[in-house]
Amino acid sequence: MNEPTHFLLPETTRARVAAASRKRVLQQLSECLSAQHPDLECRQVLDALLARERLGSTALGEGVAIPHCRLACETICCAFFTLAEPVDFEAPDNLPVDLVFALLVPEAEEQAHLKQLARLSAVFSDPDAQARFRASESSAELYAVITSLLQRDAA
Repeated sequence: MNEPTHFLLPETTRARVAAASRKRVLQQLSECLSAQHPDLECRQVLDALLARERLGSTALGEGVAIPHCRLACETICCAFFTLAEPVDFEAPDNLPVDLVFALLVPEAEEQAHLKQLARLSAVFSDPDAQARFRASESSAELYAVITSLLQRDAA
């Protein structure tokens, strides 16, 4: 089954990332994802994420953003960052973002894309989950928290 826990890697989960802007966050996500997935080119990922942001911010509010796009990749790819300092993502509630989960889905998988966005939105809308993410002191701890919450949500 195509669950985010199968596609999120410890190497693409990072706590307290320093980034001064939304564009820099997207650049770092693109670098992180392309480093772990040889079929992805960093510039291609960044261009696709920026194009999606131009359609409207992927910020949900409450400090959460889920930048996402469909592109030519072999499988779903995910990255999750908490930010050292929140950045402006043009969120609907005007709050800056410090929890960023990137989702890349193969072009042909529209239903998978929508399903994963719905699941992620549910997890990231939970104030207790948000607090646990923000309290994570290390990337390993953050990975353990996100995978446990996604697995619990799938049950």
